[in-house]
Amino acid sequence: MNTPSKKTAAPGPVTLAIDIGGTGLKASLLDAKGKMITERLRIPTPPKCGPAKMVATLAKLTAPLTGYDRVSVGFPGLVRRGKILTAHNLGQRAWFGFDLDLALTRKLRKPVRILNDADIQGLGAISGRGVEMVITLGTGFGSSLAEDGRLSAHLELSHHPFRKGQTYEEQLGNAALEEVGKRRWNRRVQKAIETLRILTNFTRLYIGGGNARCIQFQLPADVQLVSNELGMRGGIWLWKERSPGSTDIFRR
Repeated sequence: MNTPSKKTAAPGPVTLAIDIGGTGLKASLLDAKGKMITERLRIPTPPKCGPAKMVATLAKLTAPLTGYDRVSVGFPGLVRRGKILTAHNLGQRAWFGFDLDLALTRKLRKPVRILNDADIQGLGAISGRGVEMVITLGTGFGSSLAEDGRLSAHLELSHHPFRKGQTYEEQLGNAALEEVGKRRWNRRVQKAIETLRILTNFTRLYIGGGNARCIQFQLPADVQLVSNELGMRGGIWLWKERSPGSTDIFRR
């Protein structure tokens, strides 16, 4: 793998951004303003990828990316204080309780911060005004919620009942898209938007993820598609200072 060429970077610390997905692993360098300063590297996620294999694979993926000061990681599951509590698309049992923060800090020899991947995409997408929600449509279904720029505690909404006795992930994940086809899947997405509107009274909803490109209906005025690059670029917000006395996870 060749070393990616670097673009002109803003002064300040450089962040290695890693996006762990159920089907793909991505990495790039961000400047101090969150701009990608190298091309994005991507490889398939190894099958049945447990913690040790994942750490080794990420080290190999990111080896060509040098000169960074810190690391931000988006993970497809529930993360608390760097430890993995759920990893439905990677093999649940092996991941439970694994301290991925510590393992990557030791492997990459840089400070690491880890957050749910949809939350990182949310941090990259939101404007900081009102109640803003992000959902990601990919291998599974991800979600993030923020109010006035403050990220809420992560909810495993993907595994909450949605319709016909199935969860959001079962109805809207990639397996469902392949099973029922785009037409029926799009009707489900429309239903989900209106259900989430009732649930959260969002000011704006952002839709990302690899399958967002399959949306074929006219989105409401308060709903928009966002680039998957935000799943990388949002990693810069993990290193923003918190407000004095704040109990929020992160704040823009």
